[in-house]
Parts: sequence; C-alpha cells; structure tokens
Amino acid sequence: MSDGPLCVARDLEKHYPITRGWLRREVGRVRAVDGVSFEVARGEALGLVGESGSGKTTAAHAVLGLESPTGGEVRFDGTPVSELSGDALGEFRRRAQLIVQDPNDALDPRMTVGEAVAEPLRIHGMDDAARRRAIAADALDRVGLSADDVERYPHEFSGGEKQRISIARALVVSPDLIVADEPTSALDARVRAEILDLLDRVRSQFDIAVLFISHDLDVIKRFCDRVAVMYLGEIVERGTTADVLADPAHPYTRVLLSSVPSLDPTDRRLGRPLTDTVPEPSDPPSGCRFHPRCPAVIPPDGLGVSAEAWRSIARFRFSVQAGELPDAAVGSEGGAGTDTDDAAGTTPAEVRRAVDLAEPLPDPDAERAVAKAAAALAAGDIAEANDTLSGAFRSVCERKTPNAIELDPGDGDGFDPGDGDELTLGNERERRAPSRSARCLRYDPSVAAEPPARVDRREENERAGR
Repeated sequence: MSDGPLCVARDLEKHYPITRGWLRREVGRVRAVDGVSFEVARGEALGLVGESGSGKTTAAHAVLGLESPTGGEVRFDGTPVSELSGDALGEFRRRAQLIVQDPNDALDPRMTVGEAVAEPLRIHGMDDAARRRAIAADALDRVGLSADDVERYPHEFSGGEKQRISIARALVVSPDLIVADEPTSALDARVRAEILDLLDRVRSQFDIAVLFISHDLDVIKRFCDRVAVMYLGEIVERGTTADVLADPAHPYTRVLLSSVPSLDPTDRRLGRPLTDTVPEPSDPPSGCRFHPRCPAVIPPDGLGVSAEAWRSIARFRFSVQAGELPDAAVGSEGGAGTDTDDAAGTTPAEVRRAVDLAEPLPDPDAERAVAKAAAALAAGDIAEANDTLSGAFRSVCERKTPNAIELDPGDGDGFDPGDGDELTLGNERERRAPSRSARCLRYDPSVAAEPPARVDRREENERAGR
C-alpha cells in the first residue's frame, strides 16, 4: 500500500476522433478531457464541478478504467491502472466503485434487490449464496432500508430508496474509492439531503474516498472537502471547498456561483457570462478557453475606455461571434447601413443602442471599429462585423494559454508563482497542481493586468447562518 494519495490523475487526456468517409479518415478530435491532473486522498471527498460538457464525467470514467485515456495516466494506490491485469485488475475493480446518476441504470428490474446488491460479491468470487444474502441484508440495513427488502423488486421503491440500494451495492465489496456521478441530481431537496447525509456517514465510518461529480455547487459545498472546477476539458480552479466557494478566483467559478438561485442579491455581483454559448470541445477557443464568455477578459493594450465600456465592447464582439445578437441589432442584407432620416430598415444607431454602446467612445480607434461594425450589422453583414471587431479588440486572453497559478490561501488577490509543483509518490516524481490555484492570465505576473475583483462571501454567509 502506497503512503501517497489513494488516486492520482496526471495530465489525463481523453480525445474522441471525428471521422468521415468510407475509410473513416480522422478529420478532428473532441477533446473531452485535455490535460487534467488531480489527486484524491484516503477518506477525502473531492468534487469535480462544471457545466454539462465540461468533461467531468469522462474524467471520472477514465479514473475507473471505463474509458481508456488518450494520454496521461491514472495511478491507484501508487500503481498505474493501465498496467493492471488479471487478479490485480479484479482487485482494483473491487476497490473502486461507481454510483451512477440514475439508479434505474444500475438495477436490473428482473432481479430482486437482494440479488442486485449481492451481485458484486458473486462477480468477485464469493460462491456462498447464503453469505451473499446475509451481507446484502446487512448493507441494506446500513443505508437506512430494511433487511427484509432483499425479496422485493426495484419498481417497488422510490427514487431516493433506489439510490440507497445503489449505495448499498457499492459498499458490499468494501471499496476504498467511490466515484459518485451526479448521484442526487434527479432527487428532490429533502431526499437529496438524506442521500448526502448517508454518503457522508458512509465515508466517515469506512474511511472511503469519494470523487463526487456534480454541476450543483450547493451539493459540492455540503459534501466535499476540496473542489476542482472544470471547463471544456480543463481544470480552471481548485482548492478547499470553503476557499473556492467563499472567495472564487476564476471568473468561470464566479459565473457558476451566480447561476445558483439565491435570495441574497449580493450573490449576483459575482458575474454573468458575456455569452451563453459553450464552444464545442472539438474546436475549443485559442488561449484561455473561457475568454469568449469571460466577464473579466483582459482588454487590448492601450484601450482608452472604462471597464464598463470594455465589457460592453467585449459582449458585443463575442455575441457577434457566437450568433447571440438581439434581433434589433441585425438588419436585413442590403439594408440601410446609415443613420439618415430617409434610410429604411435598421440603422447603426439602433444597432449600438441594442448592444449597449449608444454613446460615442473616448478612444478614437475603438469608436471607429464599433461604428464600422454597427454599420455592417445594420446592412446585414455579420461576417464583416465579426472581422472588424476581432481585428480591433484582440485580447491577450485569446493569444496566450494560461497556466495554473498558485494563489496564497486566504489572500484572494495575491499570487505566488513559485513552482512547488512536485510531489514524491513512491520512488518517482509526479507532477501535481497547486493546492489553491486558478488558470487565469490575470494572476500571471508576466501579464500586465489586475486580478479580477473578487467577492469574499465568508462574512455574508456567516451572518446569514449558511
């Protein structure tokens, strides 16, 4: 048994080829997971959080060996999972268990609950049927059901009870790691709380590590010790759950927090994305992958406008690129394109009002670019508007790929770019990500930009009793 972390993912990649034609020629790749590193200690709960399509479930399946990584590696108890075979692979399968989002996917309607819970024992070599039944009955009792439920069928149980059965099924083989993939997303609030309490008791009682996959930050806050935030196949922020959720460093984390319903109006200060369209993993943006949606995208050098005006310009530019312009901002092809009184159709002035740039900009170059793009849109020429804005307002965020920058814990606006990126694991040196980090150029000392304004919610949460 290794003295290091129970599970380590290092530079993990999972790409899916895009092929065409009779010869299935590869023409591209979906970069579902693209260089992800994390570790899970014994007895710890690590949350992987992000929007749908961020790659968190694919990363979790790669950890379990259900997906073969394209690159990088996963180590379990110090041994590369890819090197396991025979009895060693069977032992890994026993020690690492999966709880899926929909328990109906894990339960055969033709099997009794007792048979379903005991099935992993049979798969892993326990031939004594009576003993399997006794262990299954005990597991059901431990998760809050009755030992007498072994004779019932899955359709006789509610959704929350089925998820308890799934947890019992994972526990019967005494695992060291449970990967819980959105295990509460289909449940109502009361049942969700009960399942989270159950998982927490199980983790504490049996010292089980949990890799918890979710898009729900409230669930992550309640259950996880640490959190890693994923966007388009990359981890953009990591740290303790308390630090990350109270004092988010990456603009994407702030956007996720702003999307959580709250009665506290101050929570809305965290930010909203410039655009709603999530780029395709097969064609991720250059530089920082979040920059077309980022409310803190860095302005071009020398741009002489206010921060508020820059956000309006950036939203204008990336809304044109994403095709998210309001109807009033796009004229018909061959339309007026001028502000004369006798012009028919949409005018540039109407376009500028629709995109919150009605007032002239103090920067002459910026004003010319916005005016030219507005005229192109009034004439229905979206491509011309996109070319104009892309050429005039090119940010360092799209030219330079950010690295994970280590942040000083508890110091939201500082950074410490010291390397500190190695960890001794067995007899080898393994790369690891910093304990509190953000993949954002605003923390990069080589980029002249202020760190994003942050909202530390610790005091607010304490006053609200949260």
